[in-house]
Amino acid sequence: MKYEILKLLANNAKYTASEIATMLGADEKEVSNTIKELEKDDYIRGYKAVIDWDKLDGAYVSAVVELNVVPKAGLGFEEVAEKVMAYKEVEAVYLMSGNYDLNVIVKGKSLQDVARFVARELATIDSVSATATHFVMRRYKEMDVNLISAEDDDRGQLWV
Repeated sequence: MKYEILKLLANNAKYTASEIATMLGADEKEVSNTIKELEKDDYIRGYKAVIDWDKLDGAYVSAVVELNVVPKAGLGFEEVAEKVMAYKEVEAVYLMSGNYDLNVIVKGKSLQDVARFVARELATIDSVSATATHFVMRRYKEMDVNLISAEDDDRGQLWV
């Protein structure tokens, strides 16, 4: 039942224990206790709303920043990842396979803010050997939520 509860909450964190119990054909008290246990055991790390920030003109910009890292003996990538995670501008950090080591999602008020942050903070971290920044132009789907509206938008169209 834990897995089913987690799937439901991942889809909609606003579901109540009563609603989940009804959907699963389970006892509400049991569902409530299971949710508390999942929170206590850190399976559930938090609850967040998925916001369509593009609806708020100029709210912020975000970028995917690739970091190449020279790991230190005995520490691997953890030391750099912990430093990167501490910045308020950083939304997410992932260890990657392939051409770069860490994938960092960064937000700022403008393209210049993000570029400055990357140049002054991320690129200067000891062990970071290179960065590549890719600005997000449009979000189509985030955290399993479709962000495309019915409004006309020709940014993805080819001009003929």
